[in-house]
Amino acid sequence: MTTKDKPVELESVQCAVCMKEVPISEATVPEGTDYVVHFCGLECYEKWKNRVTSQCSD
Repeated sequence: MTTKDKPVELESVQCAVCMKEVPISEATVPEGTDYVVHFCGLECYEKWKNRVTSQCSD
């Protein structure tokens, strides 16, 4: 008797910049003081970092 394997649904989070769905295992997680932010890649992380840096210097 054979059994059919069911697809495994991966838990995902949204990128904080582009809102793209990212598997938790692949997400970059820089930790803030009060929250955790997930990014789909370095490009979105850099955009977020530059936006936060410019807001802090205003």
